[in-house]
Amino acid sequence: MPFVSRRYFLRSSAVLTGGLLTPPIPAFLTEQKPLRLGGPVFLSSDDPVELAREHRRLRYSAAYVPDVKLTDTVRIDAIRKAFADQNVIIAEVGAWVNMLDQDATRRAKNLAYVTERLALAEAVGALTCVNIAGSYNPTHWDGPHARNMSVQFFEETVENCRRIIDAVKPKRTKFALEMMGWSPPDGADAYLKFIRAIDRPAFGAHIDIANIINSPDRYYNNTALINDTFRKLGRWVVSAHAKDITGKDGHFAETMPGRGGMDYTAYLRNVTSLPQSVPLMLEHLHTADEYDEARRYVIRKADEAAIPLA
Repeated sequence: MPFVSRRYFLRSSAVLTGGLLTPPIPAFLTEQKPLRLGGPVFLSSDDPVELAREHRRLRYSAAYVPDVKLTDTVRIDAIRKAFADQNVIIAEVGAWVNMLDQDATRRAKNLAYVTERLALAEAVGALTCVNIAGSYNPTHWDGPHARNMSVQFFEETVENCRRIIDAVKPKRTKFALEMMGWSPPDGADAYLKFIRAIDRPAFGAHIDIANIINSPDRYYNNTALINDTFRKLGRWVVSAHAKDITGKDGHFAETMPGRGGMDYTAYLRNVTSLPQSVPLMLEHLHTADEYDEARRYVIRKADEAAIPLA
């Protein structure tokens, strides 16, 4: 690690503890932790011990929650123990439904589902339960809509997050919103507004840089975007997604790590330089071979940056 003066170190510490007026510095000037990489596994077994061992075989030390219902307390206990025994943390419990559905019955059902998923995350000891804020788009639950940028969107999302957190009152798990390119939180500043307005210790930040690269400026200057995002949100971050982004026909297309233009060295250094251990989770691929390619790329970039795996 390069020499860091006392003045530089103090300035870095202020940034990571929320000093938003402090000039930005690269997060990797602080002490780095081993990378906790995770992703889906393709194993014909639902045995928690076998699943946990498969994660370690793939050099994963973080996992998405295995299939389990909140009422199955025996399996929840088995999952928690098996994964802890292999030093694999449960990173995320997904709750992928539209919390802003314009049909009142569907919205109520969706909010109940997200509440149950947060309760499951707390029971299994996951770091976070994550969902998007939702959308007013009538046909696509995560699609763009002009009203997604409205005050109503913000206020209803704040109320939804408070309601879910207050119903569960989690002690170990944070509820978080995934970043999106067409609706808030669409960057660090928008996320900070939610953090302040929701005003709950159990609300955390989830980072997905690929989701918020939605302009040429952000694409070609994504190193600065990555550093700025982690500088502003660092102490609240509980999990991050590993994807990539590339230009396609005048638009932007999601792709696997290594096939796009993201600065993965900066991404990995920021993830591993936070005060807390934050998992980096591969997602949105289709086959074991695709995940193997993405996994090998991230591990290679970590090796090049002298970042060990947990």
